[in-house]
Amino acid sequence: MSKIAITEKQLVEKRKNLNFLKTVPFENGFHFYTELGKNTGITASSTVEFAEKLQIIPIQSVTFHFKRQDFQKWLKNTIGDEELATRIDQINAWVHEENLRKELSKTIQNRIIELTKSSQQISS
Repeated sequence: MSKIAITEKQLVEKRKNLNFLKTVPFENGFHFYTELGKNTGITASSTVEFAEKLQIIPIQSVTFHFKRQDFQKWLKNTIGDEELATRIDQINAWVHEENLRKELSKTIQNRIIELTKSSQQISS
């Protein structure tokens, strides 16, 4: 494979990785609820912001959305990060409340680090 082909492939990968870290319009953001009809007033508009807000939302919101697979749907369909959605799917559904929040946070933070590093490596 030529050096140019590799470079083009790397650039496509970098754009894709950075796209996963994009910010979406507020209306497309993840709106956290504690139950149907009970909005927390907290919204995340990017994966990074999602990771931050996950730390402060009520635990009822974490469990509500996790059971409904809302996190995975938003990450896959709105952000476009099918890999992160798959990783969240693999979290044990029986993990209890704060441990669930920790597992989700760790999974999302690891993905953000991975995407950031791969984008930086391609730049070098």
